[in-house]
Amino acid sequence: MRIVVHGQQAFGKAVLEALLKRGDDVVAVYVAPEKEGAKADPLKEAALAAKLPVYQPVSYRKPEVWEELRALKPDLQVMAFVTLFVPEEFLNIPTKGSIQYHPSLLPKYRGPSAINWPIIQGDTETGLSIFWPDNGLDTGDVLLQKKTPIGPGDTLGTVYFDRLFPMGVEAMLESVDLVKAGNAPRIKQDESKATYEGRCGPDNAHIDWGRPWQGIDRLIRGCNPAPGAWSTLAGKQLKIFDAKPIPAKDPKGIAGKMGEIVAADSDGFTVVCADGRFKVTRVQPADGKKVEAGEWLKTANVATGTRLT
Repeated sequence: MRIVVHGQQAFGKAVLEALLKRGDDVVAVYVAPEKEGAKADPLKEAALAAKLPVYQPVSYRKPEVWEELRALKPDLQVMAFVTLFVPEEFLNIPTKGSIQYHPSLLPKYRGPSAINWPIIQGDTETGLSIFWPDNGLDTGDVLLQKKTPIGPGDTLGTVYFDRLFPMGVEAMLESVDLVKAGNAPRIKQDESKATYEGRCGPDNAHIDWGRPWQGIDRLIRGCNPAPGAWSTLAGKQLKIFDAKPIPAKDPKGIAGKMGEIVAADSDGFTVVCADGRFKVTRVQPADGKKVEAGEWLKTANVATGTRLT
């Protein structure tokens, strides 16, 4: 079966290498074009190392791009982390169609930040879907799904890199085998259960210390490592990546104004919220790199009583 791999970054590279390792017939690779001056995409580098032809069209809406794919005589397009819109005219060129990875249990959490939002919204489970893409956004029929729990200490990083990434590579291989055997299902998504969330960016990641601790905790974890939950300190942004909630058991467990730094020591600082406090242990100042909060305090000149907003 002649396979075209389409994707980018580390996940696209991992899928390509897994297919090649087991001897699948990959005939070409499509990669998102790099921005001017940027390094070559990891998938592109892996494809070139394997002496595979690489294509990087700026748009997939052009007939000449469709003809380019058609000339490869592909049986299946495997889409691993594709961010450009790909129309059905391109998707349907392979004789067996195209399959795509999405890091949520479709139809829930369609959209570009499908790993952040389940954590932020307090879900206890998420997963991945391999589906047959169409002209909608994550609306195509589902081929298979895999589930994974979201634990109380999970971050976007742990959910993706520890589980959804390796699970996704294996699910792609399993899906290719199902297509090859002629047993790949096409399960309609239940539109009554569909949700769509926009990109989780800086506007969504601002910490409101007047909220209960559970919401703040989920926001910090769901934005770690990207986009990074943040507050403002002395007019400058301070991103917070690791913070342990300390729920209040009595009034002394709050004992301060919302956002007030009530303690600072060698391993971090403590901030007041609506129903408790947070011990912040890892931060990134606006003009610096991620550091342990205790190290940052040595040069930040932050006094207790200062407020984060």
